[in-house]
Amino acid sequence: MKTKLRVKTLIMSDVHLGMIDSKAVQAAHMLRHVECEKLILNGDIVDVWALKSGGKWTPEHTHFVRSVLKKMEKEGTQVVYLRGNHDDIMEKFLPFTIGGLKLVDEHIHESPHGRYLVVHGDGFDHVTTNHVWLAKVGAVGYNALLRLNRIYNMWLRWRGKPGFSFSSYVKKRVKQAVAFTGRYEEQLKDLATWKGCAGIICGHIHTPADKRIEDIHYLNSGDWVESMTAIVEHLDRSFEVLNYHDFCKLTGRDPKGSDASLDVGAIKEKPLALPAPMPVSAAA
Repeated sequence: MKTKLRVKTLIMSDVHLGMIDSKAVQAAHMLRHVECEKLILNGDIVDVWALKSGGKWTPEHTHFVRSVLKKMEKEGTQVVYLRGNHDDIMEKFLPFTIGGLKLVDEHIHESPHGRYLVVHGDGFDHVTTNHVWLAKVGAVGYNALLRLNRIYNMWLRWRGKPGFSFSSYVKKRVKQAVAFTGRYEEQLKDLATWKGCAGIICGHIHTPADKRIEDIHYLNSGDWVESMTAIVEHLDRSFEVLNYHDFCKLTGRDPKGSDASLDVGAIKEKPLALPAPMPVSAAA
């Protein structure tokens, strides 16, 4: 029996709309079948870098945007959108509020367990912060790796074998990648401590996590290119990193995507609704 998942807060990041490998269909499918009071979109939702370098905006990407707007319009969900590095074009507008949508650089999420600092996390990536051109070259290389991975996985499926992720292998096995992840998490832990927060919620490195680093609760929402994960704050206010397949099991849906495909087709031709223009506020 199909049901909706009811939670307090849903946190997604790194959907990378505009990238050919974005799992926008699955991300929108989860979004439309989770009821939440607050939706936090923690950066790199739209991939402007990819769109400038040969990416493609598809109807499935529009469907994700519509799903966000529907939650605001029909369900009264508060939406907080934090800029990432791939959608850094937003930075010139921050902070900005229109109706139930807030565009911010960082956000404090109040919890019974304490305050949680929400940031995308790119500010703690030395390459992204100080060498943007090199980060963009790296993004092109990552896209090429994903294309190669896609072809390799088609061959694996033809042989009846499970898929394989080159990037996940690198993150887990290459010494420099493991060291980078460790430094990244440690720096974010230090930021949360400095801000007087009990936890930190981030994205950016496409590595989902839910753990304690000393006295700080570290959460990373992963991505919607490979891991297909999000963070949910349940009604009892506990946090969980939830992947798409487990979400489908919880709600009685098809993890292979047929339900999601039907979901896209049902609204593809409807006009794109926009949030009410009032009230509006912006920083001077």
